[in-house]
Amino acid sequence: MSTPVSNEHPPPPAPANEEHAPPGPPAPDNETRTGGPGGKTRRSHPWRRRATRTLLILVLALLLPLLSTGLALRLNYTGDPAEGTYTRGRDAIWLGHAWVDGRKRDADIDALAARLKGTGIRDLYVHAGPLEHNGTLPKSSYLRARWLTEAVHAKIPGVRVQAWLGDKLATETPDGMHLEDEATRNAIVRSATQILDTGFDGAHFDLEPLHSGDTDYLDLLDNLREVTRAHDVPLSVAAHQIDPLPALHSVADTLTGHPKWWSQEFFGQVARRVDQIAVMSYDTMQPLESLYGGYVAQQTSLALEVTPPSTDLLMGLPFFHENKLGHRAAAETVAAAVRGTRLGLSRTDADRANFGVALYVDFAATEEDWTAYRKGWVR
Repeated sequence: MSTPVSNEHPPPPAPANEEHAPPGPPAPDNETRTGGPGGKTRRSHPWRRRATRTLLILVLALLLPLLSTGLALRLNYTGDPAEGTYTRGRDAIWLGHAWVDGRKRDADIDALAARLKGTGIRDLYVHAGPLEHNGTLPKSSYLRARWLTEAVHAKIPGVRVQAWLGDKLATETPDGMHLEDEATRNAIVRSATQILDTGFDGAHFDLEPLHSGDTDYLDLLDNLREVTRAHDVPLSVAAHQIDPLPALHSVADTLTGHPKWWSQEFFGQVARRVDQIAVMSYDTMQPLESLYGGYVAQQTSLALEVTPPSTDLLMGLPFFHENKLGHRAAAETVAAAVRGTRLGLSRTDADRANFGVALYVDFAATEEDWTAYRKGWVR
């Protein structure tokens, strides 16, 4: 049988000299990879990949605690408050300096009486300071104090008028009051005696920023209580918020120099030394109403756990509408604060008798604020 003839063209002859054959593409390695038009190459840097991974880990380390905290606060705002968690008739309101410096008149007392009628407000914290940095109190600061106390007693029976005294402390800046100075603390005690002698029904102190664990402050409260007991009137204080996370005040102090919060232990130490403690449960840095309400519920529970039943515990309501660092008016509403207060009270000590809310502040309040307070808390 003959061999068939192929119709394919024979392969081209090999180059005469293999050494002069055109070079092929280089073998790939782990330092280069082909990409882009024209087969251009670019280098991949391992250190960039490591840096990206490290950055991602850091971002997650920061975000996860925030997200988990936000979720916890949102859950804290769920559920229904217990029946009967309404005013116990021990509420309070902070009033501005106009009530003692001559700007207010009898007609204003009448309007105040009408405003308070049917509410649970028993105490008026009337700004009668501020104290000087050395602890003294000029009498010119409260020229109309006796007029105010007598007018309130006559037209709003059962309501107490407390002198609201405070000052900026030199805890974070050089300028301010130095509580570590014994002479300053003694001057504050004398100032309290001085103003109670004008007819006030109590002394209310707001010293800020007051760092957690300040033993000089505790010593001051011990001495002030001797004065208020001698006058048979209450000693009350405005209190910082409690650590929402363990030791958060220490972390904030290390990072910013402004601890903001008190430890729960220190809050209890203060509460045991006074007759009334009002938590400034606003300026919380919460961006949403639900988170703010959950935060207030948590603060209420934390405060109830360490406040003696004999001490009046009041949770602050934001009767103001500023938008500033740490406070968003659309989030920190009276309605959310009231609901959060009722939820915290329900879960921790629903039958606590010595409990109320404190409204901050009269001159910034709107009709909507008063309506939310009445509808949510007074009923």
